[in-house]
Amino acid sequence: QVQLVESGGGLVQPGGSLRLSCAASGSIFKIYTMGWYRQVPGKQREFIADKISGGSTNYADSVKGRFTFSRDNAKNTVYLQMNSLKPEDTAVYYCNAYISDTSAAQTIRNYWGQGTQVTVSS
Repeated sequence: QVQLVESGGGLVQPGGSLRLSCAASGSIFKIYTMGWYRQVPGKQREFIADKISGGSTNYADSVKGRFTFSRDNAKNTVYLQMNSLKPEDTAVYYCNAYISDTSAAQTIRNYWGQGTQVTVSS
């Protein structure tokens, strides 16, 4: 079994900063891609940022220049540093990953974390 656990959400004033973390654990053979999405009630889940193992980092236009994605391969952990936060950044933020497990088939599956709430409000 593979689990993704997010942390770091909370309430912040406009213009403030937060850092989200997502740790992958369990029967991991290889992590291919890890990234972040967000969702507000009544809307589709929105891509924020991701990084393919050995590849470049991708960002949504809405967060470029404000959010920074980083990945610690040794810890199977990714981070999302969010600066200059705006009220429209308020959402539940989800970690996502494509991971192959340690079974004989090494099946690649898509995993989601449980989500962490980020609220930007004065």
